[in-house]
Amino acid sequence: MKLVKTISAFVLVGVITASCGQKKEAESTEMADSTAVVMDTTVVVETPNIVGVAAGNADFSTLVTAVKAAGLVETLSSDGPFTVFAPNNAAFAKLPAGTLDSLLKPESLDKLQAVLKYHVVAGKFDAATVIDAINKNNGKYTVTTVQGGTIVLSLKDGKVMLTDANGGTATVVLADVAASNGVIHAIDTVVMPK
Repeated sequence: MKLVKTISAFVLVGVITASCGQKKEAESTEMADSTAVVMDTTVVVETPNIVGVAAGNADFSTLVTAVKAAGLVETLSSDGPFTVFAPNNAAFAKLPAGTLDSLLKPESLDKLQAVLKYHVVAGKFDAATVIDAINKNNGKYTVTTVQGGTIVLSLKDGKVMLTDANGGTATVVLADVAASNGVIHAIDTVVMPK
């Protein structure tokens, strides 16, 4: 009987010790949980406007310089929407020697503005919309630019082509660059109004 009482006492002490240990562990877990900090990792990144997108792409540095010189930053930063057929640096490099330098002079402001506005169409026209319009109009679709002139859009070897008022052509080399106030399509040649 004494042996049973001794064993019972050990079992009781073991149960009490074990339950106290679990309680301490539970308390320390609760304490750790109550000091945890929950961080919101959602980051909202707003798409820049047309000028911001162009300024963020080194291949449009000449265009950005021209837009600034023409005083069109505010216009192309407005709500829009706009579709910009944006000449890349290589397109500006194709211009006859001295043409760009001449356009960037203060006395050529009106001409520079006309050239740049000739690359802008009011409204947002992604590549799919442009191609659909070309196909629905017998292979050619004429758009009126912000400058007031027109550009004829067509397809050649699956690429969108622009034909300016002088018969010059440009090819869209990168389509659907998204901006908060429209879309940019990079072209390989500067198109010119009459």
